[in-house]
Amino acid sequence: MTDTTLQPIRVMVVDDHTLFRRGLTALLSRDARVQVVGDAADAGEAQRRARELQPDVILLDNHLPGVRGVDALSALQEVVPCARIVMLTVSEDEADLLVALRNGAAGYLLKTIEGDALIRAIEGAVRGENVIAPEMTNKMVATYVGAAPGDSKAVARPSVLSTLSTRELEILRAIARGSSNKEIGRELGIAETTVKVHVQNVLRKLQVTTRVHAAVLATEIGLF
Repeated sequence: MTDTTLQPIRVMVVDDHTLFRRGLTALLSRDARVQVVGDAADAGEAQRRARELQPDVILLDNHLPGVRGVDALSALQEVVPCARIVMLTVSEDEADLLVALRNGAAGYLLKTIEGDALIRAIEGAVRGENVIAPEMTNKMVATYVGAAPGDSKAVARPSVLSTLSTRELEILRAIARGSSNKEIGRELGIAETTVKVHVQNVLRKLQVTTRVHAAVLATEIGLF
């Protein structure tokens, strides 16, 4: 992964609208923290270009011809396993958000996002954070909290917390606050690598796949 303190983050843009790709490329190119290394107009081209360019971050639209962006995530991850893939779309459908997260997206942003906020989100994705548009986070919380008992969308209940150690509960609270691994390590006085291990254990025990899911659970049960 690119060290953002030494060189710009290598970004690839995937969108079927040529004018949008060009405009986004021009916008990102104004900031020295990122470098747009290429683009693609559909899922197939995205795979070929990603394999060739090996970007750090892929900004992926959902409404692509042939294959939706959320359905192209797995194939993209196979060719660039180290890249962080962030959805950048007009879709505010919570179903698309949940599919994207299940399929391994590192974030879900809306095309209404401001340029500076997009740069910060790209940096956050590289740091290992899940970057979700605030509007979509609210929808996801509503979806999970509203799920009926036994529904596939239902979140694990407080009894799950009994499986977490005291340290893991501290980690979960920090995740719910939106803290990065580095910030958690600094707060708790432990190495960032140790934080990563704790985070993996927390996700496994809670039976969720992303930090965002863990944060939603912590919020629902009143841990944060």
